[in-house]
Amino acid sequence: MSVLTAKNPEAGSPASSSLSGVARNYWERIRGGDIGALPAVLGIIVLCTVFTILRPVFFSTGNFANLLTQGAAVTTIAMGLIFVLLLGEIDLSAGYASGVCASVLAILLTQHGWPWYGAVVAALVTGTVIGIVLGILVAKLGIPSFVVTLAAFLGFQGVALILLKEGRNVSIEDNTILAIANKNLAPWLGWLLLVFGVAGYAIIQVLKMRTRAVRGLNADPLSLIGIRVAVLAILGGVSVYVLNLERSRNAIVVSLKGVPIVVPIIALLLLVWTFVLTRTAYGRHIYAVGGNKEAARRAGINVDRIRISAFVICSTMAAVGGIIAASRNNSVDPNTGGSNVLLYAVGAAVIGGTSLFGGRGRVLDAVLGGAVVAIIDNGMGLMGYSSGVKYVVTGFVLLLAASVDALSRRRAAATGL
Repeated sequence: MSVLTAKNPEAGSPASSSLSGVARNYWERIRGGDIGALPAVLGIIVLCTVFTILRPVFFSTGNFANLLTQGAAVTTIAMGLIFVLLLGEIDLSAGYASGVCASVLAILLTQHGWPWYGAVVAALVTGTVIGIVLGILVAKLGIPSFVVTLAAFLGFQGVALILLKEGRNVSIEDNTILAIANKNLAPWLGWLLLVFGVAGYAIIQVLKMRTRAVRGLNADPLSLIGIRVAVLAILGGVSVYVLNLERSRNAIVVSLKGVPIVVPIIALLLLVWTFVLTRTAYGRHIYAVGGNKEAARRAGINVDRIRISAFVICSTMAAVGGIIAASRNNSVDPNTGGSNVLLYAVGAAVIGGTSLFGGRGRVLDAVLGGAVVAIIDNGMGLMGYSSGVKYVVTGFVLLLAASVDALSRRRAAATGL
């Protein structure tokens, strides 16, 4: 694959000027092996339907809000992993890196009296430094990313233990940090953000259509844009309406309604990183290096710099995930970022449609895959299944997603797409 044909999802087959043409192009891509996030979307629909039938409480307002916060940390870490996976690399240390960054946050808040914004910056800088070190070891020294990050996976467990005095639990009392994963927006603010979000999306889509038309390129028909905006408005409207319903069992004592604060944070991160990957030269270079590293180098792309930057983004996003996890748990301990966090984050990216072979994926995949993982974990928990059964089912889903990825790539190679 050449640099110019690396699989940026925004640079697929030119769209026809009619809905029928778009549908034909989409069907041809599926037949050619480019199924994108379709399995994840179908999985979400099927899983939600099954769990709602078996356990009607699954789709209650309280559990819906819990689902969104439950998968937030894993989804955030998976967003960062997307950049590494697009290069055909892996970062096995992302989970415990998030734990180290969360430990830095907690220690500065509780033991040194730092303000929340200073502690957050310190945690993010810690993640950035971790990414720089990992990236240099991989790109400059040529050590396989699997080996480097496996060593870091082991090392960061020790660092967390040292920072937390061999297993001490550090409680977080800062109201701003705790609000991230435990508080909600005012109902009116949720509606306002939805209106601005839908309007912004519509404007971006129309401007994109006009820009492509001015350049003489095929663009999505206005009717398709209208359908996309309508679907976004309906899904967003239903979600905000449900989340604005009272979820507290005793509303007189405490009211619990509104969109969780962590939701717009995830949405903002999704918008920023999607823009980076699809609308900047840097994003095109990421796909190019992932598609064919040697061709990218010959095209003048600084491959080492791209590889280092991907690890920096991954570890920095792991720091964000650690902050969210610390907020949700109200504390930090040596298990923060451990256990199944890394496996779920990698699983979220792959289940969402990002290829393990590099060159294909979107940040949205992390959100969709994270939703699948959270739904499985939450739904099976409501049905009373043990953690062992949850791991088996999640592992099977991950294996299925990896198999679909491998088969779709083989199909794409056979069809020349």
